[in-house]
Amino acid sequence: MVIWRRIDGRGDREATFGPEDVFDYIYAVFHSPRYRERYAEFLKIDFPRVPLTWDREKFRSLVKLGGELVALHLLESSLLARPATRYPVVGDNRVEKGHPKYFAPGEVGPGSGSKGGDGDGAVLEVGRVYINKSQHFEGVPPEVWEFQVGGYQVCDKWLKDRRGRQLSYDDLTHYQKMIAALKETIRLMEEVDSAVGEWPLK
Repeated sequence: MVIWRRIDGRGDREATFGPEDVFDYIYAVFHSPRYRERYAEFLKIDFPRVPLTWDREKFRSLVKLGGELVALHLLESSLLARPATRYPVVGDNRVEKGHPKYFAPGEVGPGSGSKGGDGDGAVLEVGRVYINKSQHFEGVPPEVWEFQVGGYQVCDKWLKDRRGRQLSYDDLTHYQKMIAALKETIRLMEEVDSAVGEWPLK
């Protein structure tokens, strides 16, 4: 392959590639769980190294996956147009002290006295994130709630940073898009590992 700069910064991914393709490739590699695990100690003390591949098909696959990840993290992906989560309870949308609280599928929801709340204490079929005693986001998988970036739980920290505030319609929509983006990110990270195969990258 040779570099060929087009207006959009991309090549045809057959005989040429551009800077946008390289960026997407790197973005995909850095989201490989196996890469992070294999180089965990090194990443603590130095900048990440970028392993290169001579395999054209592997390169193309990683460019595609990296591009999808970039679109998700910019909240520009078409996959975020209709988030799968719900926000079913009307209220003041205020993130109260002691919240957010997460209830996983199979747990008894608020009302049981375990974590407090105004619910009926029923066993939940889907994960919920409560911002106060009654209002919640419904349909949040445990792996999404627990997903971390830079040592922080993304879904938890975003709401904690807004304690005492009323969430606007845009805030509610943004949070639901975040949840959807993280869910898709987890799926794509698995696909990146499948595309890479064995480490070191060849």
